[in-house]
Amino acid sequence: MKFRSITAASILFVSGITVCFAAQKTTPSQYHGKDKQEAARALLETAKIQADGGSWELIAIGRIYYLSGSKPEGKAIFDDVLAHKPEAGDLFRIARVYREAGDWEQAKALFERALREEPDDSKGMAEVGSYYLMRGDRAAAEALFDRSFKLESDVWSTVAAAGSYLGVAPQE
Repeated sequence: MKFRSITAASILFVSGITVCFAAQKTTPSQYHGKDKQEAARALLETAKIQADGGSWELIAIGRIYYLSGSKPEGKAIFDDVLAHKPEAGDLFRIARVYREAGDWEQAKALFERALREEPDDSKGMAEVGSYYLMRGDRAAAEALFDRSFKLESDVWSTVAAAGSYLGVAPQE
């Protein structure tokens, strides 16, 4: 009797792995012949499984939802990432999505939080300064540029600052 229960448990375990593996695989049936919304949803659901909890991956998935008009789904993913002790880089990635969507106040709060958590991020300061300048707040932008260049004067920070004076957002 003990042998049967171990065998049954082993079969269920292996079957679970097979089902889990199959669920992670992207297949043509998820998008062939489907309307765009249905195809995207099927692919995003697969991507969530493939992400395996990775914050960068989940933020990328949330970005698609948020920018495609499904803001509640995207925000739910961002909120989940933010609830699990995100790194400053995660804060930047989410803030960039909010900025790209035109939700400046949400972006600004996360950018500022990221800079508080990483006070020596010269490139981040220049990037955020660029966004301030592009939104018309030259004084705040130049204060961030000053701090950035004092920490490290490198090509990426300089290019971000230069571009913003011409209305070109930093390359993300």
